[in-house]
Formats: sequence, structure tokens, C-alpha cells
Amino acid sequence: MKLSLSAIAAACVFATSASATIFYAGVAESSGEFGVWSATSAKGTGLPGRFGVDYSFISTSGIDVMVDQNRVNLFRVAFLLERMCPPSFGLGAKFNETHFGYFKESIEYITKKKGAYAILDPHNYMRYNDPSSQPFSGSVIGNTSDPTAATTAQFGSFWGELAKRFADNEKVIFGLQNEPHDVASSLLVSNLQAAIDSIRRSGAKNLIIAPGNSWSGGHYWTKGGADANSNWIHKLVDPLNNTAVDIHEYLDQDFSGGHLACTQDPATNLAGVTAWLKEHKLKAFITEFGGSNTTACVTMLNGMLDYMAQNEEYIGWTAWAAGMFLSRPFAVFQLQTYERIHQDMLTILLFQIGPFWGPNSPCCTDSAQFGSLEPGSKAADGGPSLYDTIWLPVIQKKVPAKLQWSGLASVNGGTLSTKGA
Repeated sequence: MKLSLSAIAAACVFATSASATIFYAGVAESSGEFGVWSATSAKGTGLPGRFGVDYSFISTSGIDVMVDQNRVNLFRVAFLLERMCPPSFGLGAKFNETHFGYFKESIEYITKKKGAYAILDPHNYMRYNDPSSQPFSGSVIGNTSDPTAATTAQFGSFWGELAKRFADNEKVIFGLQNEPHDVASSLLVSNLQAAIDSIRRSGAKNLIIAPGNSWSGGHYWTKGGADANSNWIHKLVDPLNNTAVDIHEYLDQDFSGGHLACTQDPATNLAGVTAWLKEHKLKAFITEFGGSNTTACVTMLNGMLDYMAQNEEYIGWTAWAAGMFLSRPFAVFQLQTYERIHQDMLTILLFQIGPFWGPNSPCCTDSAQFGSLEPGSKAADGGPSLYDTIWLPVIQKKVPAKLQWSGLASVNGGTLSTKGA
């Protein structure tokens, strides 16, 4: 985000006088993007889908536990653009109002009922019109050589409308897009800038978080030649200077979050993006990270959480992932092998084709069914889930005793307090 000279001066004062602080901490809620995967890439599969059967957004009881017992103040709630703006409408300001109503109800439960903050997460990889084989299906937004692609202007129009609807809720944070990849960085920045411009024209002052290219991977931020995120993302201009950077960082061999073993040291791999953030006086959230319950992963997760707490460039985080886990017949995960960050980097990701997580793991288990970070979830054998083996003994201990519980979400944070104080 390009800053004015006065803003840069103010930021320099802040940087030299403030200590590192995490203002927002919590978990990603993954369920709203479910139910559309097709083993045959059948376009339109699961759309619009049945709310509460094929997909959902949150479990209110899970949110209650996370806020009241675990004392977190941030949830990243995923949804699909194709459900909010059906392909029959096209991407833009016309919404499926029934679907939006379900989404708004979930966001207001988090922000108004529980007093926490919520990141709106269009989980679309900067693509639109066909999520049947995400993260690769669908047309790249703004690709003028693809006549089926939504335009940059349509992406901006969508965000202007969504922002207008949440502009009076200072606890809503606008996450512009999940994990853009294989997009020219110039086009990515054009799309993101269109969204920022539309959000601010709507009158919304809410905090915005902008992703990078190449899956928004922190370890790859300064790599990739001319298209490297470090050459582009700081060019975004927010007239309110209330835009932070959205980073993802997993700890396994290929940074995918698909494997049991943790081999990638977070402090080493985040050094480049942290230096870039410092250079441009920017703040960041890490909205996806995770690890299994192996000894190495526990060590690295502790190291990563400590790293964020010790570097003032990081103001918030959400671990991947919680989400609905209702007991019902659960479709098997499909494995999709593909190139993720770079040509020599092969990744296996898990794609869910049925409703909710069940005993399956959203992260870091080589597809073993160890459960999720959702409170009350269980592994396939009925034993402890990742909530029991990772959240409670590891991540929970790193949730700051004081977080921001009131006021506008901001790159500068707000007043810190305990819940209810």
C-alpha cells in the first residue's frame, strides 16, 4: 500500500516507538466453500448447493467455545463467489440474497453476538465461474483473452457492494481473495486495486487485507523474478492507509499443508517477506498456517507463533482450520497432484467433495483422518482431534492474554484488553 509522506513519517514513529503486538488471533472457518468438487470436472457441480447440507459457514457452538473458553477474537470465514454471485448473474453487485442472508447471519453472530472480528474470505484463487476443480478451474478474473472471464471492473463492483453491506460493522475485515496463483502480478494488482477503490468509494473504512501471487506464500514473496510479490504488492494505494498484507505459510516440505512432517523453518522462510514489510512500513496477517502433532511440528508451530509475536510487522493470525463437523455420510477426499509454488515444487492438496470436515483433517496429516481444529471434533477412530492435540496444547498457549475487542480493525491495532473487560 503506497503511503503518503505524512503517513510514512507517522509509520516511522510508530515503528520505532511500538513493541511487537498481536492484536487479532484466531482460526479459519472452512465450510462455506464446500460441496462443489467434481471428480470429472463437471461445471456447475454443487451450485448453488444446499445450505446446511452441502456447505455451511460456522458452527455457533464452536464459535462460542473459541471465544468464551479459548479467548480468540478473530475468525476467517470462507465463501464462494459463485454462490454469492451465481454465474447466471455474473460477478458483480447482484447477489443471491438468500445466500447472502445466511452469510451475514454467520458474520453477525461472530461480530455482534460474540464481539469478535471476522475476515470475509472469497475462497476462489482469483478465479470465477467454475469451482468444480479448484484451485485450477474457473476463468482468471480480469483475463481479457478469455471471453468467459469476469472483468477487473466486475471484481471491483462485487467488492463495492459487499463492502457497502458491511460498512457499518467495524469488526468486519475484507480479505480480498484467497491464494491467487498463476496470474500475472500486474493483473493481480489491477484486480486488487479495483477492489480497494470500490470499497473506499462505498464509504467503508474497514480494514482490508490484500494477498500476494503464488498462493500468497510468505517463503516465496521475494522470489519469482519480475513477478515476485515484493515487486508489486506495495504498489497498492489505499486512501485510508488501512490495508494490510495477507500471507500464508505452511511448514511441510512443499509448503502445501498436506504432509505430516514439518521440515520448513518459519523464521528462515519468512525473513524475506518480513524485511519487505519493514522496508515498506506495512503490516501483515498470516491467515493460513498449520502443522501436525509431531514433535518437529510442535517445535516449529511454537517458533512461528513466537516469530509473529516478536516482529511488529505481524498484527494478526488465523490457524487452518476449523469448520463444521456434523456426523453424516462423508465423501472421500480426492487427491490432486499439481505444481504449486514453482515448476520444481510438487504438492498434494486435499479436496473435499462432501459436506463438512467430519473426522478429516484440513491440514498436515498426509490425508489421515485426525480431525480438525473445530472444538468437539474427533479423529476417525473416535480419539482426539487436532483441536485436542494441536490447538489446546500448542496454539492456545500462544493466544495473547490481551487482544483488541472493540473499535475499528486497523493496521495500527486498537486498545488491548481481556475478553469482557
